[in-house]
Amino acid sequence: MNDFFTASASVAGALIGLLFVAISVASDRLRAATDGQVHRIRAVAALTAFTNSLSVSLFSLIPGHKIGPTAISVAAVGLAFVVASLLSLIRLRQVRWATAHDALFLVGLAFTFVVQLIAGIDVNAHAGNSGDVDTIAILVVICFLLGIGRSWELIGGPSIGIRKEVTALVRAHQGSPDEPQGTPAPPVAKAGSEAQTGETGPT
Repeated sequence: MNDFFTASASVAGALIGLLFVAISVASDRLRAATDGQVHRIRAVAALTAFTNSLSVSLFSLIPGHKIGPTAISVAAVGLAFVVASLLSLIRLRQVRWATAHDALFLVGLAFTFVVQLIAGIDVNAHAGNSGDVDTIAILVVICFLLGIGRSWELIGGPSIGIRKEVTALVRAHQGSPDEPQGTPAPPVAKAGSEAQTGETGPT
């Protein structure tokens, strides 16, 4: 398990560095007046997920069963962030269909932190229970995936979903018979004696 947490700490450090680059690239979106708050929440959500993985991984490498208290502490901080983010969306009246997936993501992130909080409490109560440590390790991987997803949306990466593509395909298929037929081109006047010019020649 030490090898896993060593590798995950390295991955978390690298991803946090890349997140800072993504934030600098998307700085205009973060300062936008309309959806700026939504993008700021996405950025902090990614940073929270990566920081959670980094903290748990680093403290788990310290001898003396530090993984339990660390999991509890960072999970509590993460839950506080989720609550603050949801309240921010409600206060700014930005909870709408376009941002429904952001709210759903925050709920999923909150669920992850709740499971981690419970696992951390169990590790403190039963230090020799390897099952709870395995659960925390799995949650570290989940936080990586959640943070990567938030970072991708932060920089405006393309999103291709099966539901969106099927809907677009159906609409395109239904709209094709209704397209107006092309207007035929007017006949070209024949040159020579058949052309009617309306002019008379010299007598």
